[in-house]
Amino acid sequence: MKIGLYFGTYNPIHVGHLIIANHMAEFAGLDQVWMVVTPHNPLKKKATLLDDHQRLQMVFLATEDYLKIKPSDIEFKLPQPNYTVNTLVHLQEKYPTHDFSLIMGEDNLKTLHKWKNYEVILDHYDIYVYPRISEEAENIELKAHPKVHIIDAPIVEISSTFIRNSIKEGKNIQPLLPPKVWEYIDHNNFYKK
Repeated sequence: MKIGLYFGTYNPIHVGHLIIANHMAEFAGLDQVWMVVTPHNPLKKKATLLDDHQRLQMVFLATEDYLKIKPSDIEFKLPQPNYTVNTLVHLQEKYPTHDFSLIMGEDNLKTLHKWKNYEVILDHYDIYVYPRISEEAENIELKAHPKVHIIDAPIVEISSTFIRNSIKEGKNIQPLLPPKVWEYIDHNNFYKK
């Protein structure tokens, strides 16, 4: 089974994340997309980052109607701080019959050369890249790498930061969130302070 791993803090998950995950599941030759919730780094200031399990719950609520999109807490169980290369090794050991790949935006591809053991990732895993609006996107050297696949996905310019700030300001951003996620956030008064 071909699994695309889509990492994020999902603080909160929004319709942009779902559009990209669904597009990858339907049009990139993947059997499933696992939305891997990145745990809170204990060395970093928490600020507006919700608890790991609250963010996982939002991903679960957002994806439960999508057969090809699954929430994943795999990184919650790994030593922190965690690196993507370690997660990939762990998943390959746990699911030896699965073929894992990464899903990332062009902005992340631009900085991939700074990741721990990025050469190992490029040697062993396909990377599916969705477009971002960026001046520097054209100059990414890794775009030509045989393991890098640029996917003609919709460009979605919605950010979790924008959503958190808008909620804090009392704006109605309901259309940017899956309905069950909006209800969960509203019920728990998240991001209002």
